[in-house]
Amino acid sequence: MDIVASTADLRARVRTWRSQQDRIAFVPTMGNLHAGHLKLVRHARGIAGRVAVSIFVNPMQFGPGEDYATYPRTLEADTAALMQADADLVFVPAVDEIYPGELDGTTRVVVPGLGDILCGVFRPGFFTGVATVVTRLFNLVQPDVAVFGEKDYQQLVLIRRMARELCLPVRIEGVATEREADGLAMSSRNGYLTPTERVTAAILFHTLTEVKTAVESGALDYPTVERTAMAALTRAGFRPDYVSIRRAADLGEPAAGDTSLRVLAAAWLGSARLIDNLEITVP
Repeated sequence: MDIVASTADLRARVRTWRSQQDRIAFVPTMGNLHAGHLKLVRHARGIAGRVAVSIFVNPMQFGPGEDYATYPRTLEADTAALMQADADLVFVPAVDEIYPGELDGTTRVVVPGLGDILCGVFRPGFFTGVATVVTRLFNLVQPDVAVFGEKDYQQLVLIRRMARELCLPVRIEGVATEREADGLAMSSRNGYLTPTERVTAAILFHTLTEVKTAVESGALDYPTVERTAMAALTRAGFRPDYVSIRRAADLGEPAAGDTSLRVLAAAWLGSARLIDNLEITVP
């Protein structure tokens, strides 16, 4: 497995792969890898001859007062895990490799509408940071397919739209959320939870399961279902940002006749902001 830090070295590896007619799958990450990330790498391994992974804590997607400086960086453990997962290359750039010059004045990629709802309300600029860094990484790696987890479902929908509208020649594949035994979606930020909070955290998944069950059983007054879920999370000790039932394809507000939905939620527990979502099929 190659570990490269410069865009020049990355491009040289990609040129070699292309000369050999290799199909390339790409998994972008911010590191501090867990089983959910490695599931994405294994999926990539199954669909392509070459697998590239990036580890880059992207400053553009962190707002003022967020955890950019303290976000866990575990490069040695990450590269060991990726070697076991049979990745071919790990790209570990410094900030100035991705953003030459001043970050504030750099070109940005904005996805209107999708970047301003749900998590975009509570983390303004976050999805511009995501879209910008993913576009740059796609341009550097030039993958045939890129693999993302469904836990970050809004991000997945946004990147699919961005790739389509910018005519990027990459297929976006989503992989089902990897969960702990009690249902908690795996996340690097779960490490911020205290032992007591970690026990409580599983209530987020169970609350969304109750929403899914209610809607699939015929509860179509979505605002009432959402308010009930918000109240349940608050009683459990969360500080919920939102619980929202949306159309799965584009995260629009569901209308009569929409049958493929997602319930999405974000809630604070202690110092950790947890997100999760579940698929809903309206009968």
